Amino acid sequence: MWPWVLGMVLLAWVAMGLWQSLKPLPEGLGRAWPVRGVEEVHFLADRTWYDAEGRRHQEQQIFDEVLAMIGQARRLVVVDMFLFNDFAGEAAGEGFRPLSGELSQALLAQKRRYPELEAVVITDPLNTLYGGLALEHLEALREAGVRVVETDLTRLRASNPLWSGGWHLGPRWFGNSSEAGWLPNAMGPGRVTLRSYLSLLNFNANHRKTLVVDRGDDWVGLVTSANPHDASSRHGNVALRFRGAAALDLLASEGVVAAWGGVALPEPTPVPEPASELALQLLTEGAIRDALLATITAAEAGDRLDLAVFYLAHRGVIEALAAAQARGVAVRVLLDPNRDAFGFAKNGIPNRPVAEELAVAGVAVRWCLTRGEQCHSKLLLHRPAGEREATLILGSANFTRRNLDDLNLETSVRLVGSAQAPALVEAAAFFESRWENGPRGQTSQPLNGEETVGPWMRWRYRVMEATGLSTF
Repeated sequence: MWPWVLGMVLLAWVAMGLWQSLKPLPEGLGRAWPVRGVEEVHFLADRTWYDAEGRRHQEQQIFDEVLAMIGQARRLVVVDMFLFNDFAGEAAGEGFRPLSGELSQALLAQKRRYPELEAVVITDPLNTLYGGLALEHLEALREAGVRVVETDLTRLRASNPLWSGGWHLGPRWFGNSSEAGWLPNAMGPGRVTLRSYLSLLNFNANHRKTLVVDRGDDWVGLVTSANPHDASSRHGNVALRFRGAAALDLLASEGVVAAWGGVALPEPTPVPEPASELALQLLTEGAIRDALLATITAAEAGDRLDLAVFYLAHRGVIEALAAAQARGVAVRVLLDPNRDAFGFAKNGIPNRPVAEELAVAGVAVRWCLTRGEQCHSKLLLHRPAGEREATLILGSANFTRRNLDDLNLETSVRLVGSAQAPALVEAAAFFESRWENGPRGQTSQPLNGEETVGPWMRWRYRVMEATGLSTF
């Protein structure tokens, strides 16, 4: 009987994996929201560079703005952040900032000042190792009346179906406990259960990084690539802050995820949409991919396409960039070297084989200069040669299958307008300052031709990207 039993188990595993990877998306995901006229658009960035003596310098804007936005809210704050913890791994020393504590204290302080303030924090269950840890700052927020939602990831499609088929058949239903840990927590202090690691292998995530607050009778939104994660506080990141109707689109998009945790977000009265030369569109999940590909495909000879991204692995995006270079578009790609993460060494996948592939296609590629921190931006900037409008896309989504193909929860924005608009000028200046080493110091370096990528690394990248057997 054992061959029959084993065959039935394997058949059920495969069937469940297929279903979990192909099941319909929950309503409200993978959406391109209406294009909105927008005012008060501000580009923000966190930068790190090195002087001639090798000393690290930092300039941070994003979480200063996040804290300021929370400090002026009176009615509603909705925060959705992927990593929201003080786990440091092997990262320690000068320059790290206790972002998780700063964000928690800002929310607690505002709730004390305005007891009627409705505050909602949405985050990924990775922070508690899928129920295997109780985190003090999340418990303090709950006790103060802040509603904390740990995203129900079972509603998402499987990004690693080879594992998720079996997990949904069995371990998923066992639950978890923050009091039964016996294995070391690979991310930080404490002990966790085996069930935490079994959940981790699904590689699903609510990878969004957003904030919405009221400001008088109006609303302000922020979309970023930055996490309130202490060990990530030296990373380079980008953000866009904006006011008006697009901020209410952002609030509505977060209402979908909050509802999975039983929290109903308010639906404020719509605000007037200003007549503006700038237009902003909120994008989630697969709609981000569609906007990226449309922007790259629309670029013409003489145009410039600039990318600064932590992970670049999506085959459609890579092929579109190579095709754009071939038709005369000036394509520049700035990549993180994928050499370390929180003090732990990495093998350079996926960016090393992708960088070589793009360089062979004639694309200009450079590495961010990093020494422990990550070049964590996710940015595409299209600047036309003629009178056409420029386009900026930025947000939480890396340019990978997991981030772009309706597997993770992601939020980005697309800003379109004159290349002379302040936010687009600032985005262009950010890229130029990272691409070229300037008088302040070094920020990037060319590809090292001696570090050739062999067939084994190329094969591993392709298999990992196609199957989901990876963390990128």
